[in-house]
Amino acid sequence: MIRSSPVATMSPPPLPPLSTILLFSLLLTSPVSAWKKEEFRDCNQTPFCKRARTRAPHSIPSLSVSSLSLSDGAVSARLLPSQLLQSPTDSTSASPRALTLRLSVYTPGALRLEIDEDYSDPDAPSHRRFRVPDVLLPDVDDRHKLYLPRISSASPGVTSFYLPYGFEAVVEHEPFQIEVRRASNKEPILSFNSHGLFDFEQLRTNKSDGEDWEERFRSHTDTRPRGPQSISFDVSFHGADFVYGIPEHASTSLSLRPTRGPDVDFSEPYRLFNLDVFEFLHDSPFGLYGSIPFMLSHGTKSSSGFFWLNAAEMQIDVLAPGWDDPANPSPNRIDTLWMAEAGVVDAFFFVGPETKDVLGQYLSLTGTPAMPQHFAVGYHQCRWNYRDEEDVDSVDAGFDSHDIPYDVLWLDIEHTDGKRYFTWDKTLFPDPVGMQKRLAAKGRHMVTIVDPHVKRDDSFFLHKEATEKGYYVKDASGRDFDGWCWPGSSSYPDMLNPEIREWWSEKFLFANYKGSTPSLHIWNDMNEPSVFNGPELTMPRDAVHYGDVEHRELHNAYGYYFHMASSIGVVKRGEGKDRPFVLSRAFFAGTQRYGAIWTGDNSADWDHLRSSVPMILTLGLTGMTFSGADVGGFFGNPEPELLVRWYQLGAFYPFFRGHAHLDTKRREPWLFGEKNTALIREAVHVRYSLLPYFYTLFREASTSGLPIMRPLWLEFPQDKETFNNGEAFMVGPALLVQGVYQEGEKSVSVYLPGTESWYYLRNGVTYAGGRSHKMEVFEDGIPTFQKAGTIIPRKDRFRRSSTQMVNDPYTLVIALNSSKSAEGELYMDDGKSFEYEEGAFMHRQFVFSDNKLVSTNKGRTNLSKKKFYSECLVERVILLGLSANAKKAVIEPGNHEVDIELGPLSLRAGSSPVALTIRKPNVHVADDWTISIL
Repeated sequence: MIRSSPVATMSPPPLPPLSTILLFSLLLTSPVSAWKKEEFRDCNQTPFCKRARTRAPHSIPSLSVSSLSLSDGAVSARLLPSQLLQSPTDSTSASPRALTLRLSVYTPGALRLEIDEDYSDPDAPSHRRFRVPDVLLPDVDDRHKLYLPRISSASPGVTSFYLPYGFEAVVEHEPFQIEVRRASNKEPILSFNSHGLFDFEQLRTNKSDGEDWEERFRSHTDTRPRGPQSISFDVSFHGADFVYGIPEHASTSLSLRPTRGPDVDFSEPYRLFNLDVFEFLHDSPFGLYGSIPFMLSHGTKSSSGFFWLNAAEMQIDVLAPGWDDPANPSPNRIDTLWMAEAGVVDAFFFVGPETKDVLGQYLSLTGTPAMPQHFAVGYHQCRWNYRDEEDVDSVDAGFDSHDIPYDVLWLDIEHTDGKRYFTWDKTLFPDPVGMQKRLAAKGRHMVTIVDPHVKRDDSFFLHKEATEKGYYVKDASGRDFDGWCWPGSSSYPDMLNPEIREWWSEKFLFANYKGSTPSLHIWNDMNEPSVFNGPELTMPRDAVHYGDVEHRELHNAYGYYFHMASSIGVVKRGEGKDRPFVLSRAFFAGTQRYGAIWTGDNSADWDHLRSSVPMILTLGLTGMTFSGADVGGFFGNPEPELLVRWYQLGAFYPFFRGHAHLDTKRREPWLFGEKNTALIREAVHVRYSLLPYFYTLFREASTSGLPIMRPLWLEFPQDKETFNNGEAFMVGPALLVQGVYQEGEKSVSVYLPGTESWYYLRNGVTYAGGRSHKMEVFEDGIPTFQKAGTIIPRKDRFRRSSTQMVNDPYTLVIALNSSKSAEGELYMDDGKSFEYEEGAFMHRQFVFSDNKLVSTNKGRTNLSKKKFYSECLVERVILLGLSANAKKAVIEPGNHEVDIELGPLSLRAGSSPVALTIRKPNVHVADDWTISIL
């Protein structure tokens, strides 16, 4: 249905009362309080959500497809409301107008649907609805001409179009709906508006009675100068057992639980609205810091996906079977209701058929994750705040004296001069360059925080320049928006404007960011954007951006644009040579192209440890492969056992960082007694030994989009036991990790999928696949298994940082399957520059079969513009599953014979010899060679 809404004039908001100013002055100097439900809106307090949820299936006046044609590589049509069909001569401004519809294919397996106002209508408003720019890859708009749809059949009221690779789209004219199905058997995959819930509130030029022109929440009032402009519709996933995605929410469930229908626990929809949430609930559909409106479905037969490119607030219901007809629930179909406050329909249907295909189809539009510098894959040590340079030096020395490697030390907001970003407190940090150089001498790096709120201080160069250039977001009256954040009175650069993003990026140049060096990297926090005195601690929806765009229309993408500008700035300061590292809290679709994110302000409790796994898995499934949770919990003081278990789990997060709130006790790894220091040291050593494997997975992610940390079912898509397992996960295709999530736990049940065996990396013992095993829990690690048939590269010599491990030799861990074969990969480059894009890398393929281990080149060619070579040797080959009769091996070229003997699985003290090992084969890891077992 099409609904109409008018446009009103904007009036200036009242100045904040003195009590409000005093309240937020107190907030800036007091500990932050815990999450309070009443500070944030639920669906009933959100007008567009409340309206959409009250509509029954097929209760809305229908739309009809008219003037359907093929042109410019796309299917075009008009959507006519039933009112217009019944009274075609009625063209009053209060009547709903026709909409435009466009269907196009942008990559094999991806169908795009666009629905917008018909701006050629003489009654259409002059203001155009907002379309989110700069999220899709730059070449996307040209791709649809490569995959031209053609009409496969047409009958009265129905038109079908062939799509590439055996799919077709079926458009039913009246009532309007779309179904994407397999052409061969007509089996549906996805459908749009099959329940008749499509509703489109149109803009109007004249105000009419009965419209709601303001939106109130608690003490805040947002004007709605263009009236209600929401959109809602239903999408059905056929053949689905579960649906996943649409981060960010905290949950102990990997799959998305139903939010409406019979036997539903949650009564709230999943909310996508970027918010600064303190101590978020560990299990809730409530929205957090980022939003990716991308949902995947999975079943035993196939997978599919749906993405709505819309940056306005969104609410999404997952509807339980029987929601529409309790007496006749539909099997193997999951219905969803999508609701957004503003924007247009710019949606993509992904047909798979495998989940990895769906993810590839989505990332072909929004981009694969950026390849990080090697150091960023190591361990990061952070706290709000390290007090001064002496404190920094002391913490750095503590890691060395306790033999714990780390790569990055972070500084939070207190390092600045009065919360002015791009500055240093001259008393506490008088020599920032020297401080950074001392870290860099050990191969270490530093990260400083740069948030979007700019202190309103006429003596501050950044504020003065932004004011003079008119670069701030405006309030509803047209003045520079003035909100409250850490510096007090603050304004926010309008990052929607490409000119302002370019200006912001230049602030990271060494000439502008005084005291910065090449080893300094950036952290973007509070970029939802957080406004302490705003509604729900964010910017008012009627604030105005570049192009007369209301903040309500782009809110969820503000942090994305800020992150983009910061990342481009770090690249620019290095003259385009070095890869950036920029961590962001807020995110949107496409953020993966610019850096890492973390899950925000979690708490030091076991529930948050548990929920971190499905949160990170969900981020990976939606393209955000470089993510992690604050180890130990940001709020609160973890007991030693919890902290140790978190390090043991966090060592397998893609982004591995310890972080803590200003009011918590110090928690550097050596402050919990010698025993716990040793346990944490071992956990960090596990991470550093696996850095070659992790870095290889990051390379895979940057090319294919596959996540580093994966749900079990991504590797075992037919195994139903894995479909909702959010406690165990895969690291790449080879490692399975089971967390320990309860205090004092003595054993855990671990489900090992597949038909092949798994090798327990504590002792090399094999466990059968396709069943659960009760595993005893030990304090020195969590259950970790290597899949039979895989080869994992490691580095087992531990240094102060990953940079100092560059020339160390490799260990190859070979886990043989039932056919006595295995394979794996190793990717290497300079760990820093973009030269890998021109061929300066090594990518090795290792294959073991017929008692031979063969190393061959996988990626680089002799035609590459740039070259890279590693002098590193292979110092050990560990053979799991090989007959104990093997005693010798011959290395070619050279016909060199070496012994095979029992050795430990790891080089930590006290490890027993349990695995057959070839010691010192001394082959170059970058060369072709063969090791034959005699």
